[in-house]
Amino acid sequence: MAAGIVILTQLWLVASGNFAWLNWMAILLAFAAVSDPVAHALVPAIPLDWHAAAGGTEAGAAAGAAGPAAAGSQAPVAWLVVVLVATVFLVVLSYRPVENLFSHYQLMNASFNRWQLGNTYGAFGTVTKQRIEIAVEGTLSAEPDDTADWREYGFRGKPGDVRRIPRQWAPYHLRLDWLMWFLPLRTVHEEWFYAFLARLLEADRPTLRLLRHDPFDGARPRWVRARSYLYRFATRAELRATGQRWIRIPLHESIPPLSLPPED
Repeated sequence: MAAGIVILTQLWLVASGNFAWLNWMAILLAFAAVSDPVAHALVPAIPLDWHAAAGGTEAGAAAGAAGPAAAGSQAPVAWLVVVLVATVFLVVLSYRPVENLFSHYQLMNASFNRWQLGNTYGAFGTVTKQRIEIAVEGTLSAEPDDTADWREYGFRGKPGDVRRIPRQWAPYHLRLDWLMWFLPLRTVHEEWFYAFLARLLEADRPTLRLLRHDPFDGARPRWVRARSYLYRFATRAELRATGQRWIRIPLHESIPPLSLPPED
């Protein structure tokens, strides 16, 4: 039952989200807990004696042929007792983690007992109420002031162009866009991000192929910078009036203009 709930939840996230391979990995792990008869009932193409056909013992094959009831009845009593005791023990230890899930001060990736069993785990303990995006811009102008012709690089998956909603990419994983998503949640002063900006200044072809749009068509910009914007979905009225899918508000310059050192 628990495995079924996990699988159904993850399938809903697959249908409604764009989280690369993460949900499929959870489905694969949960499906390992589904018995052969249940798997056969859901997907008739899966053999009823799948485990035995995959190389189980003769005893296992005989038990599978006899049906799930016969297979279960052959489990040693001592084993059933151990499983029952362990289940009760874990249920008791799960009380505080479950209580934590309903708390206003929810802890993620935390342990609640000295044995570190029944912990909480999750990629996100809370969901942000505002969407802040980092835009990367470049210019060919000699002086990187406000009069310069700043042009924005386009990413494949993350929001950028206010008239465009990113397409579905899952289960493919856009590594660069994924990292860009985390910048405003932590700090833009990441070592990899400065290396990325340096590659843009070099017009590095492998790096540019990671992008959806290079505003300089392979030429080297003189300067690059990073700016932060607050994004929100446009209302129906705003969409009809402007054609914009997003409304974005400039916040601040996250990284001031950078350039490559002059060559000797």
